[in-house]
Amino acid sequence: MLLALFSCREDDIIFIPEEVPTGTPVLSDVRGFYLLNEGNMGSNKSTLDYYNLLTATYFRNIYASANPSVPKELGDVGNDLGVYGSKLYAVINCSNKVEVMRADDAVRISSIEIPNCRSIAFHGRYAYVTSYAGPVEIRPDYSQLGFVAKIDTVTLQVVDRCIVGYQPDGLAVSGDNIYVANSGGYRVPNYENTLSVISLASFSVTKTIAIAPNLDNVIADRHGRIWVSNRGDYYDVMPSLTCYDTRKNRIVATFPIGASAMWLDDDTLYTVGTSWNAETQSNVRSYHKIDTEALQIEEKGPITDGTETEIRVPYAIAVNPVTKEVYITDARSYLNPGYLHCYSPEGIRQWSVRTGDIPAAFAFIGQ
Repeated sequence: MLLALFSCREDDIIFIPEEVPTGTPVLSDVRGFYLLNEGNMGSNKSTLDYYNLLTATYFRNIYASANPSVPKELGDVGNDLGVYGSKLYAVINCSNKVEVMRADDAVRISSIEIPNCRSIAFHGRYAYVTSYAGPVEIRPDYSQLGFVAKIDTVTLQVVDRCIVGYQPDGLAVSGDNIYVANSGGYRVPNYENTLSVISLASFSVTKTIAIAPNLDNVIADRHGRIWVSNRGDYYDVMPSLTCYDTRKNRIVATFPIGASAMWLDDDTLYTVGTSWNAETQSNVRSYHKIDTEALQIEEKGPITDGTETEIRVPYAIAVNPVTKEVYITDARSYLNPGYLHCYSPEGIRQWSVRTGDIPAAFAFIGQ
């Protein structure tokens, strides 16, 4: 049964926990995925959805159902999500916490306090979380450096911190190091342009690499390369995607595309982008697939049926590791529920479903 509360505008729908049948059941080791919805800043409306691949059923706002004794919403701005071992980790930015749940059913285990936290990565016994450290405040002389918190995934305690650059966002582990994208996003127009390289052994910065202004996402491929997106300065410097080879210690490729969200599947990097164009006063949307071995943009992107024109704000992307179906979210107006679209490996839309506000991050279970 679909339950919804309607207000005066068609898009203004506040969803309570519900389930929606959609798609086709798939029997595999990958049982499903979680989708974290950001919720607009200050609204305290971050929610968690779940798609069950075995039954082809989409469940909205499952955190409320799984945790009736705690506040129904996860908090303010759900920024990142990850499954590691038997636990599910949700990074809740402006609520200054990482919410830890059981991966099987999203039942709350604990909450870890980290100020202005942004992104999460895992290696060995530890989880690593970037933090802006200071309050949300835009000014050119913002002086608070960010850090990476090291969390013991057994005790769920922060055991160490490593100071990096201004407003660190994405991070990824490659080889013996963690690569951290420093954005400097609060220091407009004095953006950062560096990757901080942290040794896993010493948990200290060993190197700083200049890439491009206002860095965002980081993904490590299996060839020893780091893929880093940047937002540019929204006026003169356009967004781009940079490939840095950790073995050669140099940039080996740069692509003039916006990649506000990325997902790596085998040797294919999937990207979606929503970039602001100051000249036209509008967003530029983009969808790409990149061969990370050949360092080339593929001729066909993740959508081939023309339905990308129906997506207002492509916001997140993920690829099913078994079926190779591609999931792309639409944040639409940012203020109201978004949409999740499922595409076949050939780029044909299979189904769509309404999500929470600003669907932002995926995490598969059972893979």
